[in-house]
Amino acid sequence: MNLQPVAITDTEFAKFQRFIFEAAGITMADAKKALVTGRLGKRVAHHGLDSFGAYFQLLVSGHHPDEVQMAVDLLTTNETYFFREMKHFEFLRTQALAARSRPQSFRVWSAASSSGEEAYSMAMVLADCMQTTPWEILGTDISTRVIEGAQRALYTMERGRHIPPEYLRRFCRKGTGQFDGHLLIDRSLRSKVSFRALNLNTALPEQGQFDIVFLRNVMIYFNNDTKREVVARVISTIKPGGYFCVGHSESLNDITSAVQMVAPAIYRKGA
Repeated sequence: MNLQPVAITDTEFAKFQRFIFEAAGITMADAKKALVTGRLGKRVAHHGLDSFGAYFQLLVSGHHPDEVQMAVDLLTTNETYFFREMKHFEFLRTQALAARSRPQSFRVWSAASSSGEEAYSMAMVLADCMQTTPWEILGTDISTRVIEGAQRALYTMERGRHIPPEYLRRFCRKGTGQFDGHLLIDRSLRSKVSFRALNLNTALPEQGQFDIVFLRNVMIYFNNDTKREVVARVISTIKPGGYFCVGHSESLNDITSAVQMVAPAIYRKGA
């Protein structure tokens, strides 16, 4: 059997477009055919299959749930880095300082945390300014693979190039030996951040209310109906008067009236 997968056909690609929409609510543009070929081609070869159609049949057979999760992971992993879109972290700092004197915990949700850089960036900000006020961060992502990486909290030094130097010194540990060229997020921060796999395209589990939610650079992959459903779920977890941050290329205009824009890509839930 040929272990080198053939090029994906239009019919096969359409099946994977439907697959990832049903699994994650992601609308995959026709221009993503090369991405599907590149990311799933090795899985086709791994199983000794001679076409993407045969791999699709393996996924929908119901006999390989781990492979289904693998395919979802490969098709939903997106670029991220520490302190991406810095103005949101400056805003987070402002809100945290304003809440510093209150007794209840300040809670933040990184709702598409990918490999954890966003959640740990949040943690550095809160550790720097919250003093004795309790705080916690939840990071979630549909990909179990990237969640496992986030929990390890180990990154190449190159991945840390956007971390402010003071935070790099205070909150990161330089790897040695087999970990040379890597940094590890300090245990004091890791203890404040929890990660779990979560699909925003389904009903959310009970996870309490949040002061601020970041859901950034993900909704661009959803159609408007999916956006409305996901946004409604997320807003239901935000405290009255709390904030919802989206990516700077995204907007909630015509998606919901439950929040009002207070700054570019920052929305406030009515009190």
